[in-house]
Amino acid sequence: MPTEWKLFADLAERAGEKHVRVDASAGDTVGDALEELLADRPALAERVLEEDGEELRTQINVLRNGTNVLVEEDGLETELEDGDELALFPPVSGGSVERR
Repeated sequence: MPTEWKLFADLAERAGEKHVRVDASAGDTVGDALEELLADRPALAERVLEEDGEELRTQINVLRNGTNVLVEEDGLETELEDGDELALFPPVSGGSVERR
């Protein structure tokens, strides 16, 4: 069963759409799914990877079922399970919040 990535902000713009299916399934890793995504949508690579093309930029957030795998799981080595939802977020910068 293919895995779907949800892409946000400029990542969706670079990919040309907000949802991209890749050939990764249960037993594969988040890193495998990310490799498939970047192979399918090479315009994302320069935004997601460091200049060496190997390391993930530190500001990029990778979520599996709403959990940041880089912080709370096994990073890109996190194993996929059937039905997992993957998401890729660029850095989020906030503005001020007006409180009343």
